[in-house]
Amino acid sequence: MTASRDILTQSVSALKVYRLRAALTILGLTMGVSTLIAVMTLVQGANRYVETKVANLGTNVFQVARTPFTVTDFNLIMKALKYRKIEVEQAAAVAEKCRHCEMVGASASATGRARHRDQELSDVNIIGHTANMYSIDTRTVELGRYFTAAEDQRASPVCLIGDTVREQFFPGVDALGRSIHVANIDCLVIGVFEKIGSLLGQDQDKYLILPMQTFLRINGRRSSVTIHVKAGGGVQFEQAQDEVKQALRMLRHVAPGGEDDFFLATKESYISLWQSISAAFFAVFLMVSAISAMVGGIVIMNVMLVSVTERKKEIGIRRAMGATEADILRQFLAESLLQCLIGGGVGIGAGFLFAFLVRTVTSFPTQVETWVVVFGLFMSTAIGLFFGIYPAMQASRLDPVVALRAD
Repeated sequence: MTASRDILTQSVSALKVYRLRAALTILGLTMGVSTLIAVMTLVQGANRYVETKVANLGTNVFQVARTPFTVTDFNLIMKALKYRKIEVEQAAAVAEKCRHCEMVGASASATGRARHRDQELSDVNIIGHTANMYSIDTRTVELGRYFTAAEDQRASPVCLIGDTVREQFFPGVDALGRSIHVANIDCLVIGVFEKIGSLLGQDQDKYLILPMQTFLRINGRRSSVTIHVKAGGGVQFEQAQDEVKQALRMLRHVAPGGEDDFFLATKESYISLWQSISAAFFAVFLMVSAISAMVGGIVIMNVMLVSVTERKKEIGIRRAMGATEADILRQFLAESLLQCLIGGGVGIGAGFLFAFLVRTVTSFPTQVETWVVVFGLFMSTAIGLFFGIYPAMQASRLDPVVALRAD
């Protein structure tokens, strides 16, 4: 029986002789493994990214709005648009009726233009906040201050701006105390928020926040407000949700047994929805990657069968010199396995490079997990064994006499 070291040496020598064939075979498997690792890396990175962004909603905070927070049913959206708007007064009434609510605030938003001198910025997210949103919202004021409850009640023309607005209007200078024209009023900048970054390619810093009454003075009461509730953890959080629902049903005159005309969302509901979506994407991408890997395996099998046909004389000589069927089987199986391991290793390296480039160019938190690397190597080995066994068996079963007569 040929030693394992000799079999490995012979396999390496055979691959060197048929370099182009081996390179193309390795390339096919490399593409399959690298695609699989890229898909797993993207899905895991997306999960971490979404969980991080959703965590920015705040601890033990839930929201209530007239329309669903996530679009999963177009008919439900159309139905919700017919519901009555949620008024800022309803948020105040909810705060009075909810015993387990630590704090109840309200926000509203619209898209508009902002101007400073001769510069104009379009598609700015103009947000109205009640003063207590400072303690509910997770945005951090980097410079300046938040507006007070008195400024909100007086509809004072003050605002806080996001990093994109600051960079556009006040690059390299202090933005505090300067004026920005929004709709029909000039707002004094009293605060600047820390940079958030982008979410799935959308700029999250292109906004400015006004006191709620100032926002309503600009936009009227066309916008439905979103109620933000901060409550204690555990049972208190669930009790607060129940109390808010009951209060809103009463305020909005929903009949007993009738369907709620508002929607409630928590961090868990966002994460649960995303996980169901990402699981579906993962299944599809995994199937595509598996098909790619299978194609690579089929290529290996075809190439190995051609190799067996071309190397009949070599097989005959080895058999004549005392090599057994098991030796021939092990050699061809080793060649197949070696190509797969090389292709898998290169594919894993390509996966690491892909993760590094994505993490460097974007803010997407990509990282190749250890189990993904192990899975890639396991898949490479499995493909090498599965698709290499048939050509190896064909080679081992050749009649030595017939093999020696081959041209």
